[in-house]
Amino acid sequence: MHPLLLPGTLASLEVGKHLYWHLGNLKIHGQVFITSWVVIGILLVAALLGTRNPQRIPKGWQNFMEYVLEFLRQLVRGQLGEKEYRAWLPFVGTLFLFIFACNWSGILVPWKLIELPEGELAASTNDINTTAALALLTSLAYFYAGLSRKGLGYFSGYLYPTPIMLPFKIIEDFTKPLSLSFRLFGNILADELVVGVLVLLVPLFVPLPLMILGLFLSAIQALIFATLATTYIAEALEDHGHEEAHN
Repeated sequence: MHPLLLPGTLASLEVGKHLYWHLGNLKIHGQVFITSWVVIGILLVAALLGTRNPQRIPKGWQNFMEYVLEFLRQLVRGQLGEKEYRAWLPFVGTLFLFIFACNWSGILVPWKLIELPEGELAASTNDINTTAALALLTSLAYFYAGLSRKGLGYFSGYLYPTPIMLPFKIIEDFTKPLSLSFRLFGNILADELVVGVLVLLVPLFVPLPLMILGLFLSAIQALIFATLATTYIAEALEDHGHEEAHN
């Protein structure tokens, strides 16, 4: 892609160049793997520090990790109920923590100071391949939830409350991952571009409030993704036949 030229400056901001690793005929976005591995490493270290010496009365890092676990437990339990949430807490919790850590890394970690042969490092979630993969995992999760609970009878829900809904339900299955992936990708990419442009234009004071706002919005994006994923799983587990008989 062509560089984005900034009027009144000699700087330019290039968007769309990547570091590729070649495995035979396969091209892999190396920069995405690098930043993802860093984030995964940070999460693993945090988990080990929080569980290496558990105390009956938690304090310090263990207390913080238990607070995070309780927050995620309430998030999932609020959507799935007491009986279902335990099975899905690891999946939704991992989604939230990975997206949250990736989003914040794009703001707090000075990735751009690390020079690459091509492209530059940034948050993994500002790459459409990452967000699309997370969205597809969510789709597989709610299909698995529905099929494991109802078998092939899960697809009878496509005809509820009337067979006219069949094409709309099929379209909905395609739009859910598209919506999830593009919402997360667009918000994170836009935030990093705005901060990057302002750092070039006014490098001292103006970007700081936007970076603080970016931290807040990045956390909200992780929460929205996890909440929607939980909602889709809850819909797949929902028993329409029971509800119709009850009504």
